[in-house]
This record gives sequence, structure tokens and C-alpha cells, in this order.
Amino acid sequence: MICWINPFTGLAGDMLLGALLDAGAPLDRVRTAIAATGLTGWDLTAETTTDHGIRATRARVHVTDDATERRAADLLALARRAGPAPVAALATAALTALAEAEARLHGADPDTVHLHEIGGHDTIVDTVGCAAALHHLGATAVFSAPLPLGTGRVDSAHGIIPAPAPATLALLTGAAVTGSDLPMETVTPTGAALLRAAGTRYGPPPAMTVRATGYGAGTRRLPDRPNITAVTLGEPPATTGDGPGATGEDVLTLTTNLDDVSAETLAHTMALALDAGALDAWTTPAVMKKGRPGHILHVLTRPAGADALALLVLRETGSLGIRRTAHRRTALPRAFTTVDVDGCPVRLKHGPYGHKPEHDDVARAARTLGLPLATIAHRARRAADDTPPPDLVPAPQPPAEGDHPRARPATRAPEEEDPTA
Repeated sequence: MICWINPFTGLAGDMLLGALLDAGAPLDRVRTAIAATGLTGWDLTAETTTDHGIRATRARVHVTDDATERRAADLLALARRAGPAPVAALATAALTALAEAEARLHGADPDTVHLHEIGGHDTIVDTVGCAAALHHLGATAVFSAPLPLGTGRVDSAHGIIPAPAPATLALLTGAAVTGSDLPMETVTPTGAALLRAAGTRYGPPPAMTVRATGYGAGTRRLPDRPNITAVTLGEPPATTGDGPGATGEDVLTLTTNLDDVSAETLAHTMALALDAGALDAWTTPAVMKKGRPGHILHVLTRPAGADALALLVLRETGSLGIRRTAHRRTALPRAFTTVDVDGCPVRLKHGPYGHKPEHDDVARAARTLGLPLATIAHRARRAADDTPPPDLVPAPQPPAEGDHPRARPATRAPEEEDPTA
């Protein structure tokens, strides 16, 4: 099942939980998953409300312990006891991301860093609750529209800080965001951490057959609009193509020959292209005219993002031209899961013919545990083999022409070289 999130006014853990409950997640199973952590002194209710004419569900956490500051290690110990295992893995990954972001900001160790405003009962309830709701709804792929970021200030244990909060911005690395006219915190660290842990991809709704929708209400009432987060659940469409569940789409390869660019500039340009929405980027060595060594830079993109990426490559490399070659790409379905390796979350990418751990997570776990990379990767694969395989979903569909999620077309397309050059 695909879950597409539309953070209309923003995203917080309780708003996402309310939307998932409204879409049909069973409240009793969500409560059971939270109770398995051993957390006491809490209750979770789902209340129906109407905000500017839209019926929504508000997830309310009632606590008898009003402490808001705890060590990250204490919250992680609770999350690891949640059940079933996929719920614990996702909740642990979200809390680990929170702890690492706070630790970097404060120069502390992730295990001992104190979580101030996000160290209370509601953080555990929201993270484990959302993980359980996604699990019981059968969501295997999470997508989101760009997150609207408000401005203003946030009152914290360290004093007044700007919105978005620094921890939120750290957790949104790689996420698609857009500006909001709301003078308030619109995305919370917990909401950002949940999207990060779920391997969320950003853009318009992917192709799917809609099965359910849900609306989660925030605690604030806004004067001119509903304060809600919406979710849409759907099944991937029937697929045709060249392999099991394969889908096809038109793509372009942008190429340019370079003989006076340093390796650092090449690496920097490829990283920028990937951040701007390129599907892939790579170089091949070449012998240029007059026997000079050089490289050919290749950038794979959907047509909607080609102009902006071509301009980026020309600007960064100083090249005087770029070639475009059209291709038909076959993309196999995939899914993303998270497993626990000795207390460290490791994400895996699954395809029809196998699965592979994400290198960054394997490297982080290897450093934490003092073990070789190969050992961590082997344990992650073994953990994945011991759980039911996830449902694969088609590769993300291309956005509408002119609405590439991260790379907007340039106002004037760069001049192209003769394609036969």
C-alpha cells in the first residue's frame, strides 16, 4: 500500500497519527503497540473535530507524568520493545534520527544527549503510534508533498530560537520544502524524524488506485484555513513492462566532454545534480582531441527537470555545450524497510530479485558497534530474511511537465551543441 501525505499547513507527530487513524488504522492495535514499550502513565484517544468545514481526527495523548526531558537512550530503550518488530524498527529509526540531530547541534553523544521539549511521553506515543498505524494499514512506501516551513520563533529550554527549529532543519536534509506564510512552527522535529525514518520520497501523488483518505487535526486553530495534515492510501496500479512489475518512462541523458575540470569540481557537480532531482550522475574517462585526458559527465533526468539540470552543469563546469539523448527506461518495483542490527537501525532497499542494505546506515552501525562493514551488512540481510518480504511498489512516477519536485525549468534553456558532436 502507498501512503501519500499532504501536509497542508504542516506536519507534527500527532497530526500524522490522527490522519492515519482517520484513514482506518485500528486504534486498539496502535495502543497495544505503544503499551508493549512498557511506557506507563498515558492514554491515547482519537477525537472527531471539524476545522473550517473539514472533518478530521485529533490524536490526543493524556499523561499523568508531565516530565518533558529524558535521555535519548531512555526513549530508544522503550521504542525497541514495541511490537511487532517492524513497528519497533521504524520507531527506533525515528528516535535515533532525533537523537543524532540533537547531539550534533549540542556537541553531545547521541546516547546521552538530553531531549528537552521532545523528551516526553507524547514523543514515544507519536513515534510508536505512527509506526504501528503505517504497519497495520499495510503501507510499504511513503510519499509526501513538499513540507511548508513557517517562520517566527520557538520557545525552548535554551531560550527563544528561530522557526523552523535547528533540529527540524537538520532532520529535513534531503527533503523537499516550500515556504509558508504562517508565522509559527509548522513542522516539528518528531514529524520530520518520522518522514526520514520511513524513507519518504517527495513530490506529487504517485500513480495509485485510491483506497482511503484521512485528515489529522492540529491543536492550533487558524483564522483562515484548516490546520490539518491529509493522507491518501492507495494500491499501486497494475503494471506492464519488461520484467516483474516493471514500469517504463521516457528519460534524457545530459552529457558534456570536460578536459579542464578538476576531480573535486566533477564530484561537486554530480552531488548538486543529484540533490536537484537527477535520477543518476556519473563520469567516464575519455581521451580528448590532441591526446588530452578528460572525462564525460553524464546526468540522467526526466524531461521536466532537464533544462534546470543542464543549466546547473554548464554553470558549475564552465562547459560551452551539452548534449541530450532520449532513452526509454524500465524501472522495477521496489520497497524500503528498516531492520535492527544490535540496536542500530539499518534501512534496506528491496527489489524483485533481492535486497541491499543502505551503505550509510551500515557504516554508521559499523562505527557504533566496532564491527566490519561486511558483518553489519550480513546481519542486516539475515534480519531481512527472517521477516516477511514487503510489498513492492512501482518506481516513483514522473511529475507533471513543468512541475519537477526539486529542479524547476530555467527561464531560458541553455544552447545545445550539435547532437552529433
